Amino acid sequence: MDKFIAHILVVDDDDGIRSLVKQYLNENKYLVSTAENAENASEKIKIIKFDLIIMDIMMPGKSGLDFIKDNKKLETPIILLTAKGQPNERIEGLEIGADDYLPKPFEPKELILRIHNILNKTIKTDQKRVIEFENIKIELNK
Repeated sequence: MDKFIAHILVVDDDDGIRSLVKQYLNENKYLVSTAENAENASEKIKIIKFDLIIMDIMMPGKSGLDFIKDNKKLETPIILLTAKGQPNERIEGLEIGADDYLPKPFEPKELILRIHNILNKTIKTDQKRVIEFENIKIELNK
């Protein structure tokens, strides 16, 4: 049985960034699902409970900010990972409900530390979390 720290949804329209972030998080014991846009992310959060979402802001269709506005009741923490790095843009993202903000380009180790800090505050350690798909069982451990 594989043991992962948490299940993270990475949402970015750039295939390369999505793939690299997924690979890095997998190497650091995170289970990762991906979505190429906010609409696809909305479908996934209807059927899967994620521990954290990493969301790009600038995407075709709905933006990451629109996703947050449309999902105000979502209790899942969100880190905005985006090329928009001006102070007013960071403030807007945090004002509408993002939990953290990391401008691109970013240091992968810093992303891991930000994820770790948020999850330490949000994941309940006494709760057993298991994902099962037919004959595959994945236990998520803190």
